Amino acid sequence: MLSTFNDALNSDRFIVTAEVAPPKGTDISAVLEDADLIRGWVDAINITDNQRAVMRMSPVAVGKLLMDAGHEVIVQFTCRDRNRLALQSDILAASALGISNLCVMTGDYPTKGDHTGTKPVYDLDSVQLLSVITKMMGGHDMAGNELAGAPSFTVGAVSNTDAARRMQMIKLKKKIDAGAQFIQTQAVYDVEGFGEFMDSFPDSDVPVLAGIIPLRSAGMARFMNGNVPGIRVGDEMISRMEDAEDPVQEGLEIAAESIRELRKMCRGIHLMPIGGNSNTTKLLEMAGISALQ
Repeated sequence: MLSTFNDALNSDRFIVTAEVAPPKGTDISAVLEDADLIRGWVDAINITDNQRAVMRMSPVAVGKLLMDAGHEVIVQFTCRDRNRLALQSDILAASALGISNLCVMTGDYPTKGDHTGTKPVYDLDSVQLLSVITKMMGGHDMAGNELAGAPSFTVGAVSNTDAARRMQMIKLKKKIDAGAQFIQTQAVYDVEGFGEFMDSFPDSDVPVLAGIIPLRSAGMARFMNGNVPGIRVGDEMISRMEDAEDPVQEGLEIAAESIRELRKMCRGIHLMPIGGNSNTTKLLEMAGISALQ
């Protein structure tokens, strides 16, 4: 097994990451159990940051706890909830705790979450935050002040996969220019369209991990089509889910088929299972992916 996520990025093999959500409360046991389900199967575990604008425990704290339990982690940072002072402060805290992998994103608007009256911050966007992290790794804060010890990270970003959206592709190029060392994408249900995205990708040296969310029902597919930007589940897949005797199993079959095709196109996959990782190792086996050696 390669010892760090950065080692995996610099190898020539297919990379697998998966995500866990921090608890809504102080009980960390379910998160530790969820992470243990994929121990030895993934190169790193993403820890979400108030995903879908729902308040949860800090991903920095969960990252430290998972590291103490022997997991390689990628801590997500969203720009929605913190200004530039708080973001830089938390980045230094993450470094001091030994966290070495970050993934930055702008973040869903608060009206999508469970505190709809929240005032969004968005002091920085994801491109600006990447630039700040790069500057901090060079020994200075955003204002140019020298740091007493510079952090060191492998830092990535996220992207939708519609190559026809010109502004999206321009922003993706800006993220790479600002220091993104890997890209994790939104869930892919159109493999052919993902191929067009990869053909338009601005830097072939930056690893792309294609997002995978296994469907659990036709209703879930329709909900994502109507509510999640960057996702489009085709009518054929929805029909398969509607006709399936076991929709969860059918969703795994669809995801495994996609993964087998995506292996020909990109450096890896990023699994975002709804409701935890109970089926993640089963899915990987169905897709022909073995446990890490």
